[in-house]
Amino acid sequence: MTEKLTIKAIKDRLASVDLTAAELASFRQDERKGVISALNSYDKKQARLAQKQLEFEKRLEIERSFWRQGIAYIAGIDEVGRGPLAGPVVSAAVILPPDFALREVNDSKQLSPKKREELYGKILEQALAVGIGVASNKVIDEVNIYQASRLAMKEAVANLQIQPQQLIIDAMTIDSTIPQLKLIKADAKSASVAAASIVAKVYRDHLMQFYERVYPGYGFVQNDGYGTKQHLAGLAKLGPSPIHRHSFEPVKKALQK
Repeated sequence: MTEKLTIKAIKDRLASVDLTAAELASFRQDERKGVISALNSYDKKQARLAQKQLEFEKRLEIERSFWRQGIAYIAGIDEVGRGPLAGPVVSAAVILPPDFALREVNDSKQLSPKKREELYGKILEQALAVGIGVASNKVIDEVNIYQASRLAMKEAVANLQIQPQQLIIDAMTIDSTIPQLKLIKADAKSASVAAASIVAKVYRDHLMQFYERVYPGYGFVQNDGYGTKQHLAGLAKLGPSPIHRHSFEPVKKALQK
Protein backbone atom coordinates (compact mmCIF):
# COMPACT_ATOMS: atom_id res chain seq x y z
CA MET A 1 0.00 0.00 0.00
CA THR A 2 1.41 3.39 -1.01
CA GLU A 3 2.00 5.65 1.96
CA LYS A 4 0.05 8.92 1.84
CA LEU A 5 1.90 12.18 1.68
CA THR A 6 1.68 14.34 4.77
CA ILE A 7 -0.67 17.32 4.62
CA LYS A 8 2.34 19.64 4.69
CA ALA A 9 3.89 17.80 1.75
CA ILE A 10 0.64 18.12 -0.20
CA LYS A 11 0.49 21.86 0.56
CA ASP A 12 4.05 22.19 -0.71
CA ARG A 13 3.16 20.36 -3.92
CA LEU A 14 0.08 22.55 -4.45
CA ALA A 15 2.34 25.61 -4.17
CA SER A 16 4.91 24.25 -6.64
CA VAL A 17 5.16 25.32 -10.26
CA ASP A 18 5.54 21.75 -11.56
CA LEU A 19 2.37 20.30 -10.01
CA THR A 20 0.94 17.67 -12.38
CA ALA A 21 -2.68 16.96 -13.25
CA ALA A 22 -2.23 13.41 -11.95
CA GLU A 23 -1.02 14.67 -8.57
CA LEU A 24 -3.92 17.10 -8.31
CA ALA A 25 -6.41 14.36 -9.16
CA SER A 26 -4.93 12.09 -6.49
CA PHE A 27 -5.07 14.85 -3.87
CA ARG A 28 -8.77 15.31 -4.62
CA GLN A 29 -9.36 11.71 -3.55
CA ASP A 30 -7.88 12.45 -0.10
CA GLU A 31 -10.61 12.91 2.51
CA ARG A 32 -8.48 14.44 5.25
CA LYS A 33 -9.83 17.83 6.34
CA GLY A 34 -6.42 19.46 6.05
CA VAL A 35 -6.10 18.34 2.44
CA ILE A 36 -9.64 19.45 1.60
CA SER A 37 -8.89 22.86 3.12
CA ALA A 38 -5.61 23.12 1.18
CA LEU A 39 -7.41 22.24 -2.07
CA ASN A 40 -10.08 24.88 -1.40
CA SER A 41 -7.35 27.49 -0.96
CA TYR A 42 -5.61 26.23 -4.11
CA ASP A 43 -8.82 26.42 -6.16
CA LYS A 44 -9.56 29.98 -4.96
CA LYS A 45 -6.04 31.07 -5.86
CA GLN A 46 -6.33 29.51 -9.31
CA ALA A 47 -9.66 31.28 -9.85
CA ARG A 48 -8.09 34.62 -8.91
CA LEU A 49 -5.18 34.02 -11.27
CA ALA A 50 -7.55 33.06 -14.08
CA GLN A 51 -9.55 36.25 -13.52
CA LYS A 52 -6.36 38.34 -13.56
CA GLN A 53 -5.35 36.67 -16.81
CA LEU A 54 -8.73 37.46 -18.37
CA GLU A 55 -8.45 41.09 -17.29
CA PHE A 56 -4.92 41.31 -18.68
CA GLU A 57 -6.03 39.81 -22.00
CA LYS A 58 -8.73 42.47 -22.17
CA ARG A 59 -6.11 45.19 -21.62
CA LEU A 60 -4.25 43.87 -24.67
CA GLU A 61 -7.27 43.90 -27.01
CA ILE A 62 -6.53 47.36 -28.41
CA GLU A 63 -2.88 46.57 -29.10
CA ARG A 64 -3.82 43.25 -30.71
CA SER A 65 -6.34 44.96 -32.99
CA PHE A 66 -3.50 47.15 -34.29
CA TRP A 67 -1.06 44.24 -34.52
CA ARG A 68 -3.58 42.32 -36.65
CA GLN A 69 -3.58 45.29 -39.05
CA GLY A 70 0.20 45.00 -39.41
CA ILE A 71 0.90 47.95 -37.12
CA ALA A 72 3.85 46.61 -35.14
CA TYR A 73 4.92 49.57 -33.03
CA ILE A 74 2.20 50.96 -30.78
CA ALA A 75 3.25 53.41 -28.07
CA GLY A 76 1.13 53.74 -24.96
CA ILE A 77 1.56 57.15 -23.33
CA ASP A 78 0.69 58.39 -19.87
CA GLU A 79 1.78 61.13 -17.50
CA VAL A 80 2.00 61.63 -13.76
CA GLY A 81 2.37 64.70 -11.59
CA ARG A 82 -0.35 67.12 -12.67
CA GLY A 83 -1.59 67.81 -9.14
CA PRO A 84 1.54 68.34 -7.01
CA LEU A 85 2.71 71.74 -5.84
CA ALA A 86 6.33 70.89 -6.59
CA GLY A 87 8.39 68.94 -9.06
CA PRO A 88 7.94 68.21 -12.76
CA VAL A 89 5.21 66.49 -14.70
CA VAL A 90 6.65 63.26 -16.13
CA SER A 91 5.44 61.29 -19.12
CA ALA A 92 6.42 57.86 -20.39
CA ALA A 93 5.88 56.23 -23.78
CA VAL A 94 6.16 52.44 -23.95
CA ILE A 95 6.12 50.09 -26.95
CA LEU A 96 5.36 46.49 -25.95
CA PRO A 97 6.19 43.31 -27.87
CA PRO A 98 3.35 41.04 -29.04
CA ASP A 99 4.43 38.33 -26.58
CA PHE A 100 4.27 40.65 -23.56
CA ALA A 101 2.88 38.62 -20.67
CA LEU A 102 3.25 40.61 -17.43
CA ARG A 103 -0.38 40.22 -16.38
CA GLU A 104 0.09 42.32 -13.24
CA VAL A 105 0.71 45.42 -15.38
CA ASN A 106 -2.28 47.63 -14.70
CA ASP A 107 -3.11 51.26 -13.95
CA SER A 108 -0.29 52.33 -11.60
CA LYS A 109 -2.83 53.74 -9.12
CA GLN A 110 -4.09 50.20 -8.55
CA LEU A 111 -0.66 48.92 -7.49
CA SER A 112 1.37 49.16 -4.30
CA PRO A 113 4.69 51.08 -4.40
CA LYS A 114 6.55 47.78 -3.99
CA LYS A 115 4.70 46.18 -6.92
CA ARG A 116 5.25 49.26 -9.10
CA GLU A 117 9.00 49.12 -8.42
CA GLU A 118 9.07 45.42 -9.27
CA LEU A 119 7.15 45.88 -12.51
CA TYR A 120 9.15 48.99 -13.47
CA GLY A 121 12.32 46.94 -13.87
CA LYS A 122 10.53 44.16 -15.74
CA ILE A 123 8.86 46.60 -18.14
CA LEU A 124 12.22 48.23 -18.92
CA GLU A 125 13.65 44.78 -19.63
CA GLN A 126 10.80 43.51 -21.80
CA ALA A 127 9.57 46.60 -23.69
CA LEU A 128 10.74 47.15 -27.25
CA ALA A 129 11.26 50.82 -26.44
CA VAL A 130 10.72 53.26 -23.57
CA GLY A 131 10.84 57.05 -23.76
CA ILE A 132 10.65 59.59 -20.93
CA GLY A 133 9.52 63.21 -21.16
CA VAL A 134 9.86 65.76 -18.35
CA ALA A 135 8.34 69.23 -18.10
CA SER A 136 9.84 71.19 -15.20
CA ASN A 137 7.99 73.39 -12.74
CA LYS A 138 9.31 76.38 -14.72
CA VAL A 139 7.66 75.09 -17.89
CA ILE A 140 4.45 74.37 -15.97
CA ASP A 141 4.40 77.98 -14.71
CA GLU A 142 5.02 79.30 -18.22
CA VAL A 143 2.46 77.31 -20.23
CA ASN A 144 0.08 75.79 -17.59
CA ILE A 145 -0.08 72.21 -16.39
CA TYR A 146 -2.22 70.89 -19.25
CA GLN A 147 0.10 72.16 -21.96
CA ALA A 148 3.15 71.07 -19.96
CA SER A 149 1.71 67.55 -19.82
CA ARG A 150 1.29 67.57 -23.60
CA LEU A 151 4.89 68.75 -24.04
CA ALA A 152 6.16 65.99 -21.74
CA MET A 153 4.20 63.41 -23.73
CA LYS A 154 5.59 64.72 -27.02
CA GLU A 155 9.12 64.53 -25.59
CA ALA A 156 8.54 60.96 -24.38
CA VAL A 157 7.55 59.91 -27.91
CA ALA A 158 10.57 61.70 -29.39
CA ASN A 159 12.84 59.84 -26.95
CA LEU A 160 11.66 56.39 -28.02
CA GLN A 161 14.40 54.30 -29.66
CA ILE A 162 11.81 53.06 -32.20
CA GLN A 163 9.52 55.32 -34.21
CA PRO A 164 5.94 54.32 -33.27
CA GLN A 165 3.27 53.83 -35.94
CA GLN A 166 0.36 54.41 -33.56
CA LEU A 167 -0.11 56.24 -30.25
CA ILE A 168 -2.57 55.40 -27.49
CA ILE A 169 -2.90 58.32 -25.09
CA ASP A 170 -4.73 58.68 -21.80
CA ALA A 171 -7.44 61.32 -22.36
CA MET A 172 -5.28 63.67 -24.45
CA THR A 173 -3.83 64.34 -27.88
CA ILE A 174 -0.41 65.74 -28.66
CA ASP A 175 1.20 67.69 -31.48
CA SER A 176 2.29 64.79 -33.69
CA THR A 177 1.75 63.44 -37.21
CA ILE A 178 1.60 59.89 -35.81
CA PRO A 179 -1.99 58.52 -35.66
CA GLN A 180 -3.40 58.85 -32.14
CA LEU A 181 -6.12 57.08 -30.19
CA LYS A 182 -7.39 59.25 -27.34
CA LEU A 183 -8.84 56.97 -24.69
CA ILE A 184 -10.51 57.91 -21.41
CA LYS A 185 -8.97 55.94 -18.53
CA ALA A 186 -6.59 54.37 -21.02
CA ASP A 187 -4.28 53.20 -18.21
CA ALA A 188 -7.01 50.73 -17.19
CA LYS A 189 -7.92 49.73 -20.77
CA SER A 190 -4.58 49.40 -22.55
CA ALA A 191 -1.60 47.34 -21.39
CA SER A 192 0.90 49.67 -23.07
CA VAL A 193 -0.63 52.75 -21.43
CA ALA A 194 -0.70 50.89 -18.09
CA ALA A 195 2.99 50.10 -18.55
CA ALA A 196 3.65 53.76 -19.33
CA SER A 197 1.75 54.83 -16.20
CA ILE A 198 3.98 52.59 -14.07
CA VAL A 199 7.20 53.80 -15.69
CA ALA A 200 6.20 57.46 -15.37
CA LYS A 201 5.10 57.07 -11.75
CA VAL A 202 8.24 55.26 -10.58
CA TYR A 203 10.53 57.57 -12.54
CA ARG A 204 8.91 60.62 -10.95
CA ASP A 205 8.96 59.04 -7.49
CA HIS A 206 12.70 58.53 -7.86
CA LEU A 207 13.10 62.17 -8.85
CA MET A 208 11.16 63.33 -5.80
CA GLN A 209 13.30 61.11 -3.55
CA PHE A 210 16.34 62.89 -4.96
CA TYR A 211 14.73 66.30 -4.41
CA GLU A 212 14.03 65.36 -0.79
CA ARG A 213 17.79 65.17 -0.25
CA VAL A 214 18.41 68.46 -2.06
CA TYR A 215 15.45 70.34 -0.56
CA PRO A 216 14.58 68.73 2.79
CA GLY A 217 11.76 69.91 5.00
CA TYR A 218 8.79 69.46 2.66
CA GLY A 219 8.37 65.68 2.95
CA PHE A 220 8.80 65.00 -0.75
CA VAL A 221 9.51 61.30 -0.15
CA GLN A 222 6.16 60.89 1.58
CA ASN A 223 4.00 63.23 -0.52
CA ASP A 224 5.69 63.29 -3.96
CA GLY A 225 5.12 67.05 -3.99
CA TYR A 226 1.38 66.93 -3.33
CA GLY A 227 -0.09 69.46 -0.91
CA THR A 228 -0.25 67.37 2.24
CA LYS A 229 -0.35 68.87 5.74
CA GLN A 230 3.37 68.14 6.15
CA HIS A 231 4.19 69.77 2.81
CA LEU A 232 2.12 72.89 3.53
CA ALA A 233 3.78 73.22 6.92
CA GLY A 234 7.21 73.06 5.26
CA LEU A 235 6.09 75.60 2.68
CA ALA A 236 4.92 77.99 5.41
CA LYS A 237 8.16 77.61 7.35
CA LEU A 238 10.74 77.52 4.55
CA GLY A 239 8.99 79.23 1.65
CA PRO A 240 9.02 77.76 -1.86
CA SER A 241 11.99 75.72 -3.05
CA PRO A 242 13.42 76.05 -6.58
CA ILE A 243 11.19 73.17 -7.73
CA HIS A 244 7.88 74.60 -6.49
CA ARG A 245 5.21 75.64 -8.99
CA HIS A 246 4.62 79.36 -8.48
CA SER A 247 1.41 79.29 -10.51
CA PHE A 248 -0.27 76.92 -8.01
CA GLU A 249 -2.36 78.71 -5.38
CA PRO A 250 -0.75 77.44 -2.12
CA VAL A 251 2.69 78.35 -3.48
CA LYS A 252 1.42 81.78 -4.57
CA LYS A 253 0.23 82.40 -1.01
CA ALA A 254 3.60 81.36 0.43
CA LEU A 255 5.35 83.78 -1.95
CA GLN A 256 3.20 86.65 -0.75
CA LYS A 257 4.25 86.27 2.89
